[in-house]
Amino acid sequence: MANPLIGIFRVKELRERIFFTSLMLVVFRIGAVLPIPGINARVLSAYILAEANSGNPIVDYLDLFAGGAFSNFSVFMLGIMPYISMSIIMQLLLIVFPSLKKISQEEGGRKKIQSYQRLGTVGVCIIQAFAVIQYARYIINRGYNVLLFPSLPGGREIFLFGFIAIVTVTTGTMFLMWVGEQITRRGIGNGISLLIFAGIVARLPQALYELGRGVRNGDLNLVSVIVVFVVFVAVVALVVFEQQGQRKIQVNYAKRVVGRRMYGAQNTYIPFKINPSGVIPVIFASTILTFPLQIASNMSGSMPWPWLSTVSLVVSQALNPRGPLYNILYVLLIIFFAYFYTQVSLNPIEIAKQIRENGGSIPGIRTERIEEYLTKILNRIVLPGSLYLALIAVTPTIIQLVFRFPSSISYLMGGTSLLILVGVDLDTMSQVEGLLKMHHHDGLTRRGRLRGRNL
Repeated sequence: MANPLIGIFRVKELRERIFFTSLMLVVFRIGAVLPIPGINARVLSAYILAEANSGNPIVDYLDLFAGGAFSNFSVFMLGIMPYISMSIIMQLLLIVFPSLKKISQEEGGRKKIQSYQRLGTVGVCIIQAFAVIQYARYIINRGYNVLLFPSLPGGREIFLFGFIAIVTVTTGTMFLMWVGEQITRRGIGNGISLLIFAGIVARLPQALYELGRGVRNGDLNLVSVIVVFVVFVAVVALVVFEQQGQRKIQVNYAKRVVGRRMYGAQNTYIPFKINPSGVIPVIFASTILTFPLQIASNMSGSMPWPWLSTVSLVVSQALNPRGPLYNILYVLLIIFFAYFYTQVSLNPIEIAKQIRENGGSIPGIRTERIEEYLTKILNRIVLPGSLYLALIAVTPTIIQLVFRFPSSISYLMGGTSLLILVGVDLDTMSQVEGLLKMHHHDGLTRRGRLRGRNL
């Protein structure tokens, strides 16, 4: 049997999609290292090198989703997170305002909602861009003049940089939105998720280098590294198992006549995943906490009003990713968004309505109680699934506290990054599998294992 990984490139459509996706990801990585106009790259590198040993947990956390673009002051400094933040806000607005939900259900309503979401993303970008300006001011106050602009009376060069930074990073995020949409339409996988995936993967080489250097210098115990690696492999296996797990609800359909055709009785099932919402709750929870954290941490100590600087400092310290308050809020938000997104994507009322309209029934359940039964099943599934997500999400903090690992390494050993990596990889592989079967090729997997002679 031919190797299916080679067979992928024999299908013209699949080959073109993979090439286009790879090209867009290369563009994303180029933009992640291209600095904002007016930034002195040499001084910025000196600052990053000086702070490498102490480490800023907040900057490291923001860098995780941007693939290092945040600390580089690149044109993609904000990444795709403003768009995700606006997506959360829009989902909440659709629930709070029935008139807005009615618009979304009309013909062409989805495009209107998307246009509102894009406009809202611009506003979120502008707000977060002000935090970028404060971050630059914070670095300058520490003795590193990262700006190429000449000194102006009253320090007005920071305002000149601020205008350029707002325009640049806002344009960069909007461009990434377009790139993500193009990948979804013309490439493989979900474009927005793949951009986050690429940013996390880009951090792996540096993390492995720091890990090796830490072991060589004696900062990390080799036994601890081996133990953490074993735990990492076990967590990956559990994440895959959890992502693939399903609860099948049997549905029986009676014979029915539609027009002049008669459809025979058939038995099928509704596949409810153990974790129906995937990695969405983790991404949403991270975004909700990152937004105020980014603003507060970059404004602390650099605002002209002392009271505002004090408030920002308190908020940034309270929401430290290594602190207890942050992790408690993180767990609660993951559970909340797990229930919230499941209700949006898998509405028991709509599912029960479709079953009844098509003459279906669930064995042992009365027709009028299908909604209640489905709701009970989803609640039983979502709670352990959300708790499982929360446990994996706080794994980096546990690794940091127990094994004293650097944040750049521990963030990649579990938590949000691991869930995104596994979830996006499984989703992309399923799309490749579907395209291969559509073109009459064998799939990538057989009974959970990769196909092929040499695999």
